[in-house]
Amino acid sequence: MRVLATTIIALRALRRNKLRSALTALGIIIGVGAVITMVSIGNGAKAQVEAQVASLGRNVVTVLPGSATTSGARGGQGSSNTLTVDDADAIRREVAGAVAVSPEVRQGWQVIGNGLNWRTSVHGVSPEFTAIRAWPLAEGRLFTDAEVRSAAKVAVIGSTVAKQLFPDVDPVGQTLRINNVPFQVLGVLTSKGFNFFGQDQDDCVHLPYTSFMSRVFRWRNTVNNIIVEAPSAAAMPRLQQEITDLLQQRRGGREPDFTVRNQLELAQTATETSRTMTALLGAIAGVSLLVGGIGIMNIMLVSVTERTREIGIRLAIGAHDRDIRLQFLIEAMILSMLGGAIGVLCGVGLAQTLSNLNGWPVLVSTSSITLAVGFSAFVGVAFGFYPAHKAAKLDPIDALRFE
Repeated sequence: MRVLATTIIALRALRRNKLRSALTALGIIIGVGAVITMVSIGNGAKAQVEAQVASLGRNVVTVLPGSATTSGARGGQGSSNTLTVDDADAIRREVAGAVAVSPEVRQGWQVIGNGLNWRTSVHGVSPEFTAIRAWPLAEGRLFTDAEVRSAAKVAVIGSTVAKQLFPDVDPVGQTLRINNVPFQVLGVLTSKGFNFFGQDQDDCVHLPYTSFMSRVFRWRNTVNNIIVEAPSAAAMPRLQQEITDLLQQRRGGREPDFTVRNQLELAQTATETSRTMTALLGAIAGVSLLVGGIGIMNIMLVSVTERTREIGIRLAIGAHDRDIRLQFLIEAMILSMLGGAIGVLCGVGLAQTLSNLNGWPVLVSTSSITLAVGFSAFVGVAFGFYPAHKAAKLDPIDALRFE
């Protein structure tokens, strides 16, 4: 009952100074709104990066060319280029955890079709490539193992190539020419958009790797990389080690000329920057919330000075120190909690507005709202305690004499 009565007194005191109370709460509103907006933008960017990493495939382990040393000069990663189709076949045969394996060769090329031409990335892959990359077809079919063995002149194209070469016709069944070699289009891949490297994943043509190496790039006998699908994310480190051991054994113990990376490493690297940015944005916005707390303390101290006689009268007629302390704490809490609630609405609205205007990805999480509201409540208690304590410690006689 005493808490309820004290709360009513606190509300009346705030209502007597509506404008000052509103301006005091404005600092908390701006602080909470800024925290919600900044953290939502950061979380949205992080989620977008994670989605782009996921678009590269499920549980993927990638074997990349390593470094070659010539006359004492180390060429760096990719300079070795000694990965072969035989390496991919060995992984398929001897690594028990490999769900699917695909060698990959690629080269930028000018392709011609339907009287139009377009420079794109031409990839030589196995039929397992689409399963590893979780990349289904929008229409048509994929080439088969038999067509890989016979180096058939068939292709599957990305949606960007389909739009550029076959804007008015169904691309399936059409012919495109690569290095003056005709290839029949069997299917069109679903659109994946841009990856986190900024590359258009749909701007591609996929051929059987045997067709690429024997018909398009005839002097090519190595592959750019080998991609392997693991049965689960937990199995990737073990699979990575088994592939490393196998390839090292095939090279007779020589210095490794390859590098094996798994998707978890790539995802961690890609999201670390976004995570840091989110924390930085939240910290910057949190400063404004701290400033709002200082504003509450300042106004509450002014209020204590203005209401010194009122405090003296209450103490003189029997109010306890804790009643005075509780009254001012409740006033600070009301200001901070009300400001926090309005700030959440403003922050969510601003985040959605920025997303609609600029196309930024935003993700408003329950945790960010809880954190912002909880911190605003803490600010109310922390910055309201000193004014409340000062009011409670006033001497009744001195307070009654105050003018």
